[in-house]
Amino acid sequence: MHRGRTTLSKFLIEQLGADHSRLAGLLVDVAAAIKGIAAMTAKGALGTPARGPVSGRQEPTPLETLAEEEILRSCDWGGLAAGLASRRSGQPHAIPPDYQRGPYLLLFDPLAGAANFDVNMPPGTVFSVLHHADAAAPGAEAWLRPGRAQLAAGYAIYGPATMLVLTVGKGTHGFTLDREIGNFILTHPDLRIPEDTTKFAVNSGNERFWEPPVRRYVDECKAGCTGIRARDFSMRWIASMVADIHRILVRGGVFMCPRGDTPDSLQLLFEAAPIALLVEQAGGLASTGRERILDVTPRELHDVAPLILGSRSEVERIERYHGEFDAGVDKPYESPLFNERSLFREGLGTRD
Repeated sequence: MHRGRTTLSKFLIEQLGADHSRLAGLLVDVAAAIKGIAAMTAKGALGTPARGPVSGRQEPTPLETLAEEEILRSCDWGGLAAGLASRRSGQPHAIPPDYQRGPYLLLFDPLAGAANFDVNMPPGTVFSVLHHADAAAPGAEAWLRPGRAQLAAGYAIYGPATMLVLTVGKGTHGFTLDREIGNFILTHPDLRIPEDTTKFAVNSGNERFWEPPVRRYVDECKAGCTGIRARDFSMRWIASMVADIHRILVRGGVFMCPRGDTPDSLQLLFEAAPIALLVEQAGGLASTGRERILDVTPRELHDVAPLILGSRSEVERIERYHGEFDAGVDKPYESPLFNERSLFREGLGTRD
């Protein structure tokens, strides 16, 4: 495969072969929907308005509804999917009885980060594919499988250029939409996340919800070269999950939506599991802090999970901190100067 010359269709033929042509066909249908969503998002405020949160609740925006309809319209009729499930819907979408069913289940978040669209932040679409051997309509249990069962996963990011990042279990690869010819072209083959990093992404506004192992890790990063890590770290937080993950896949880093971080909880099937597969196929690690994300079995369709992923050595460190905390043996670094006593604490003045 050659950078800038391989189309998505050619890539899927080479990666999957004739035995999995139907999976390739479903992914091409997803890509077609992504092209339609890209056209909608490219209009910005000139197109469909995108509302933010309403009355403190995260309501679907008009653009999210249109994006969901675009994916359903592209993927439910071709005889490739046995069922489709959207993060924005309470129940899976029923394939019309007069449509042929295929051997796959498609799960998707049609427009992640849509609440930030009004400030021109790039939203994204996240999706994954499971196998479904039964010719009958899938029951509730058919969807509740661990992430390691995914056949394919990916996301689109609608930035200055629309990119599709995809894995079919043979590495993680990035494609850029060439708007002039209407094709996704391979531009980022075999993405690899550096094992080490000095960058982390976390919503520090939710620190009050964090468990001690996460607080310990972030405090050490913030201490920089004066602390136990002996190097400076940078925090990057875009507040649009797909954009944060894309930065990590391209440049490295650690993304954290930890346990207890309730305002930003991620859904296991629609967000955490597909992103985890992409990250691990790129050489990174994805964890809850206590176990591999891809080993977690959901209890319900919209189950949530903590997510810590990115550069392998840093995620392993955070997992170790969770293990030490659970065992009661954690010993976070404490500065003798600025911990219990501080130069700025009331009653401790300077000498005359």
